[in-house]
Amino acid sequence: MSKFSEIKDLVMGLEGDFEKFYDKGNQAAGTRVRKGMQDLKTLAQDIRKEVQDKKNAG
Repeated sequence: MSKFSEIKDLVMGLEGDFEKFYDKGNQAAGTRVRKGMQDLKTLAQDIRKEVQDKKNAG
């Protein structure tokens, strides 16, 4: 469950940058959002692999 907490923390940490980018047009915040989304994708892929390995192990 610690990986789930990491995902929640990552998403919540991006909230301010989402607001800055979408509401105020801050381009630097958009870059941070894109990096955060890439990190989220990587973490999600790691979790998918972990679940698949555990499922296949029995």
